[in-house]
Amino acid sequence: MRRWNGWGDDTTSHDVNPGAQAFLEARLGTATPPKDATLEQAIGALPPSRLKEVPGIDTGGEARLRHGVGQSLPDWVAVRNARLPALLDGVAFPANADEVRGFLATARDAGAVVLPWGGGTSVAGHLSVAGVDKPVLGLSMERMTDLVDLDAAGCLATFQAGVQGPALEAALNARGFTLGHYPQSFELSTLGGWVATRSAGHFSRGYGRIEGLFAGGEVVTARDTLRIAPVPASAAGPDLRQVVLGSEGRLGVITSATMKVMPLPARQAFSGCFLPDPAAGMACIRDIVQSGTDLIMARLSLPEETRTGLVLSGHGGFKARVLDGWLALHGVREDACLMLVGAAGSSSRVSSALAESHALVRKHGGVVIGGIAGNKWYRTRFEFPYLRNSLWERGYGIDTLETAMPWGRVPQYITTVESAIRQAFETENEKIHIFTHLSHVYPHGTSAYTTYLFRLGDDPDALLARWGRAKTAAGDTIARFAGTISHQHGVGHDHRAWLPAEKGAVGMSMLRSAVRAVDPDGLFDTGNLLRGGGEEVGA
Repeated sequence: MRRWNGWGDDTTSHDVNPGAQAFLEARLGTATPPKDATLEQAIGALPPSRLKEVPGIDTGGEARLRHGVGQSLPDWVAVRNARLPALLDGVAFPANADEVRGFLATARDAGAVVLPWGGGTSVAGHLSVAGVDKPVLGLSMERMTDLVDLDAAGCLATFQAGVQGPALEAALNARGFTLGHYPQSFELSTLGGWVATRSAGHFSRGYGRIEGLFAGGEVVTARDTLRIAPVPASAAGPDLRQVVLGSEGRLGVITSATMKVMPLPARQAFSGCFLPDPAAGMACIRDIVQSGTDLIMARLSLPEETRTGLVLSGHGGFKARVLDGWLALHGVREDACLMLVGAAGSSSRVSSALAESHALVRKHGGVVIGGIAGNKWYRTRFEFPYLRNSLWERGYGIDTLETAMPWGRVPQYITTVESAIRQAFETENEKIHIFTHLSHVYPHGTSAYTTYLFRLGDDPDALLARWGRAKTAAGDTIARFAGTISHQHGVGHDHRAWLPAEKGAVGMSMLRSAVRAVDPDGLFDTGNLLRGGGEEVGA
């Protein structure tokens, strides 16, 4: 069964090995395991539902809890400490677009607002209803999972929007196709959620981000249904797909999506390489993408993440010393950066892409270790979120932030944002362990994904205050470097304060106009993206 207060299936775990425990204690200090609330205590802490009993709407405590808390740090603090003053008032489970429209009418009659729920995997506060002074109806899409149509000749597949990643890929693979979209949340996140947050997957380098895969679909708005036909190209004015993409439930409920799919590749392969330092690593991976090397993935871990990843995966101690010695013989020492590349397609295409990548690695003074590291990453790529559960149980928290910007600003940005987050914790003499990788690279720039670990402490309010200072410091730094406030996680509540800095006054006015056009009465105004019926924007 899915965990109610953490990540993933409760039969799956990622333990903290003794070497990793010692590593964390050396950098952060000894931590005290928290005293987490039980499910019964959390349900008991819920405020009474403000919705009347209506057929098809579950106002019970467990349904509200399981659909009302996401995966952001404030979500975890709230649910694990049974501090839940604001939550969904009920959950509806439509099976098709007609039932969605029916529940919207019910919500309108009840004076409620509606929050679409896909997989509940948001790390940006999308499920928060703080500040909403009306009842909130959660609209769970978990029954809307069908493959509606597959146009094999046109490589187009239409699904209901509630289908989760594994089920979507299984349905396509059985028919010889793939979407190729694998975000870190793949196990639990949904197609509709990917579209609503402009998701990026591990293999977006080859298959494309979700905005490149979304061909059309249907959105049930507060006024009527928006239908976008999946034409291959159009010059008929602005592309309405781009309005739906990233709308985060603020314009309506995505009920179905038609996606561009591809035949399953004959072969795919992954390879690991080490570059001598960050400058060489960034130059190498930039050369790889700017030269047009035919990869589906290229990612670079900077030195601290490289070291930390080896320890957390059990490659500390003797194994680490052997690897360090071997790398040193090849001129790669303490500032080593691990780069992973992947290719898919015909056997010759894969071999050619990897050979081109390896040649550039060697040109930049790097060492190729091949499929051992690449295949290990591929097999375990969805395990990392489970580590968050184990770390929490030992008294350590983990959070992330991400952005994207042109290449020239990236090195100084990484140094600055890591320092800003560190200082936010050091004001209370708390240490953090922080590291960064480039998860998605483009010819003209890259994403920068930063992770930091810290002790939880025994005071939830103090923890949230420290996190808030770190979030503000990071957001302000991203805005100062003119990066995007989110490359792949979306805006939600947590990033809303910095959206005007990115979009500008005219851009924000355009977004507000789009909201007013389809939701003039604020039926979907839970605070995601824009607050206040499209009229006001605030933190």
